[in-house]
Formats: sequence, structure tokens, C-alpha cells
Amino acid sequence: MNRKLRMGMVGGGKDAFIGAIHRLAANMDGLIELCCGALSINPEIAKESGASLFLPEHRTYLTYDEMITKESQLPASERMDFVTIVTPNFAHFAPAMMALDHGFHVVIEKPIAFTLDEAKQLHQKVQETGLTLCLTHTYSGYPLVKQARAMVQDNVFGKIRKVWVEYPQGWLSKLSEREGNAQAAWRTDPKKSGKAGCMGDIGTHAAHLAEYITGAQITQLCADLNAMVEGRMLDDDGNVLLQFSNGARGVLMASQVAAGEENALKIRIYGEKGGLEWAQHDPNTLLVKWLDAPTQILRAGGNYGDRLSKYAIHNSRTPGGHPEGYLEAFANIYRNFALTLSAKIDGTTPTPEMLDFPNTNDGLRGMAFIDNVVASGASDQKWTPYTI
Repeated sequence: MNRKLRMGMVGGGKDAFIGAIHRLAANMDGLIELCCGALSINPEIAKESGASLFLPEHRTYLTYDEMITKESQLPASERMDFVTIVTPNFAHFAPAMMALDHGFHVVIEKPIAFTLDEAKQLHQKVQETGLTLCLTHTYSGYPLVKQARAMVQDNVFGKIRKVWVEYPQGWLSKLSEREGNAQAAWRTDPKKSGKAGCMGDIGTHAAHLAEYITGAQITQLCADLNAMVEGRMLDDDGNVLLQFSNGARGVLMASQVAAGEENALKIRIYGEKGGLEWAQHDPNTLLVKWLDAPTQILRAGGNYGDRLSKYAIHNSRTPGGHPEGYLEAFANIYRNFALTLSAKIDGTTPTPEMLDFPNTNDGLRGMAFIDNVVASGASDQKWTPYTI
């Protein structure tokens, strides 16, 4: 392509957090430009946000349906190519489905929808239309997460036996949703967040990371969910035993009441010959542990092509020793989506590296995780079969 892809955004106005992250990530590689938006349900905030982002007034819309309808009527040389949806969970499905119905590709903040049934409908629509949907499970975008996945796929560690994944945060240790914290308010409201709180917000990230790196799927689980802060309507803490399709056993812990923790996502995976350890607090480092040899330290960097996989190198921007973090991982998701979409527009075949981003299959798995964890947490049975 000899131009940038044109992005429209639903949500993400000046009073939002994640919208700005999406815009930074989408802009990092120079492949995408924001051309229009329906940035808030508040008309004044929508207009002010559009102006602050230098959007033309006539392409600063007040509703997503107005944006999708009017953009679809523009000439192909002007209209947006895809829609990014960065609204709270309950407002994901309708704009995504409408965008797909009007022929637009979609990027959507996780979880993909409010319910598993909505996720199934989006998955079916993508299959019917042939359009591309990208789900921003950010942590799969880190170069050394991709290196870990490649090593497991190459059977470096032999048969995988054990998975530990933990995601502790501390920001909901108080009843912040009643103290004016807007982010806490919608995430702890079942009418806006869905049937799970902590497990829907960050537990899904942990589950996706475990399945992404191992290449195996959760088949059964046993969950203990808790609302530790008195007065909270949804879980803010949980522990889950896991069984995987490859025979591995696992433990998943997610908590938003781990006071003092920031964003301490960490995963350890062990096979017959050794294992690995990766932590989001130090994302450029991957520990590789051996049964009969000293632990190795792998580092991210574009100049380590002699020791890293093609997927890790494809998602590395800087030489070793120059840290790449959350924004770069987020941008890797957008870049791979953009390269895939550009290839499709040009009538060429995307490479496997380009296609390496979460899609509706991951969205289905995430919503099924929420459903099954909640069902298990409410059950007296030890194991709950993992169903979709």
C-alpha cells in the first residue's frame, strides 16, 4: 500500500484512559492514522476530544451508528478502513457488529463482548464476511512472550507438565468505585462489566497468556472467586486450578486487592527437560531453566537474531539494552493487524508473522473462561468441564 490505513474510534475521549493507549500504539509504526471518531456518549466531550485530536468537525461524530453509517457512504478513497472500539465491556458488541455489517474491519479492546453468546455472534459474522477482527490481548505482543511460545512449539522443553500464571494488582484494595474512581466504577458494576470483575478484567489476560505460550487449551477448571472488599458486587480476587488439553496442570491467580502490587503479571511453564519464566515488570528478560544445566537469560533486541525466533525478531524494534515495554507490545498487536489488513487490500497473502495477533477465536476462549470460572466458583463440584 502507498498510504496509511484510516482508523475510526468508538470511545476513547479525553476523559478515558485506554483510548489514548490505543492511539499511541496505532501511531507508533506510521502505518495508521486516526481519521474520525465517536469519542464519547457526552456530545460536548465528543466534540472537544475530536478538536483536541485535530479531527475535522464533520468527522467528529456524536454516536457510533452515525459514524459507521456516514463513513460507509464516503468514497473508498476517503472512508475509514477499520474501527477501533475502546468502550466499556457492555458497549463492545453493538458497534462491532454494525461495523462488520457495513464492511469495516474491527479492532476491539478485550474482552470481546459482554456475553459468550455475543462473542459467538461476532465470530460467526467474521467467518461469514471474511473481514478481520483483532482483539487487544496486549501481553501476547511482547517479543519474549513470542520467544517463549516459539520454544514451546519447537519442543525445547519436551512435554509441558506445569503452568503457573499470576496477575496481582492492588488498585481495588479499597471501595474505590464509591470514591469517584470512574475506572473502578464501571469495572465493578455487573451491568457494565459483566458477570465477572477481576477474572473478567485481568484473569482473562492470564488465561490467554497461558494458552498462547503453551499452545494448549484449558479443558477443565476449579475456581475459588472472592469479593474481598465489603460492599463490592463482583469478584476482586480468585484462584483457579487448570487442566490443559496437552495433559499439563496449572494454577492461575488473579487479584486486584494485592495491596502494594502494580501490574505484576508473571508466568512460569515447565516441561520434562526444563522451563521458562517471564514477568511483565521486566519484559525484556526471559529466564530459561534446565534440569541438568545452569539457567540461561535471554534478552530482547533486534540484534539478537542468532538466538531469538523469527517471531520475536519481527516484534522487536530496538537493539538489545534499549527497553521496549507496554506501549511497544500494544503497538505490535496493531502493527501485525495493519500489515495483515494492508496485504489483504493489496491482494497478497499475509505472512505467519503478520497474522500473529489475537482474533475472534481468542475472544471466544476469553468469554468462555469468564463463564466457566463463574460457574465453577458457584459450584460444589471440584472440576467444571470447560465448555464454549
